[in-house]
Order: sequence, then C-alpha cells, then structure tokens
Amino acid sequence: MSYILNIETATTNCSVSLSKEGEIIALKEDYNSKYSHAESLHLFIDSVFNEAQIKPQDVAAIAVSKGPGSYTGLRIGVSTAKGLCFSLDKPLISVDTLEALSHQVQIASEFIVPMLDARRMEVYAAVYDATYKPMRAIQAQVLNEDSFHEFLEQSKVYFVGNGVEKTKDIITHPNAVFIENKLPSANEMGRLAFDKYKIGDMEDVAYFEPFYLKDFIGTKS
Repeated sequence: MSYILNIETATTNCSVSLSKEGEIIALKEDYNSKYSHAESLHLFIDSVFNEAQIKPQDVAAIAVSKGPGSYTGLRIGVSTAKGLCFSLDKPLISVDTLEALSHQVQIASEFIVPMLDARRMEVYAAVYDATYKPMRAIQAQVLNEDSFHEFLEQSKVYFVGNGVEKTKDIITHPNAVFIENKLPSANEMGRLAFDKYKIGDMEDVAYFEPFYLKDFIGTKS
C-alpha cells in the first residue's frame, strides 16, 4: 500500500492528511484566521498517524504544498517535509497550491480561478477548466474591474480561495461566481500527490525550495 503524508501550510490553514492509494484516510487541520503552524504542525502529523494506526516509516513519500502563499507558512511546511524525508529516507513530492485549491470546486464545464490574497489589491491566481487543465499560468496580479474578462465573457467563472473577499467587490460581471470561506487543504492533495508518485515525479530534497512567486518583503505588524 502506498501511504503518503500530505502537508499544507500555504495559508492560515495548518492542514495535514494521510492518503492511501490517493484516498484520504486521516485529516487534521486548523481552519481559522490565525497562523498556528509552528505550534500545531507536528502535533497534527502525530495525530493523523495515530488515527490511521500506521507508523511514519510506513509512508512511501512525503508531499508538501509548494506555493504560492505565505512566505513563513511555506517555509515551515517545506522545512518540516524535508526533515521527515531525510530522517525517514523517503522521497519528496511537491503539489501546486492553487491546483489543489481548484479541486475544491466540481463543475461540469466553465472555469475555475483559485486565488490567494497577496496583500493590498493583489492576488496569486491561476485559471483551470472543469477538468482542472491549466488555462492560464499562475500570476501575481493587481485586481481591477477587467480582471479575468476574457474568461468571464465566455462562461461562468468560479472564484475560490481567500482572495475572493476583495475580488467580489471589484469584479461585478454577471458570470462571476464567488465561493467564500475556502482555503487550501491537505484534503485535496492525496490524489495529486499519488499521481506524481506513480510516475516518479519527485523533488531533490536537498535543493527544493517553495514557489514564492514574489520576493519576501518584511513589514511591521
């Protein structure tokens, strides 16, 4: 059996899951508005192993959400995943954060735009079709009333993620559908990680870095 430990820390949701052959068998997450990764991540990892009644040595690989997202959150998730890979001698799999987020939306046709808040009027966003095929690469973009116009003119567009809160006040096109209160979760990582595992799509544990998309800029709280 191919067990994979999945770690998602790109936003405030500290989320960990265990999957078997791509199916989630244990999930633990802190779906709130504050970062708790430093305090909760290792506790959540222990929790999913206990729930599934397997040992860390039993996993075939460690999967981590690679970004874009919170600089600090991604650093914590990736460093934890790397530490586990080194200590357990397991391969590392990276899962695109926005791709996984898009899988929270199931539609028959039309478009999905997963988006994460990038401060001010900017978001990290990509565009997928109903089969989760990328229709536009990930971008850091400043929102305006014409954002995603080329997709909105074709059909309904489903916006999902914590970038929705400010987007819904700017984009007023009748084809825009806003799905609120959703964050990336390890719940959607199982199948994506297993697909990569089956074809041997692994990362170099020593040199892998998160996909920040933008350089980190420190600010006062």
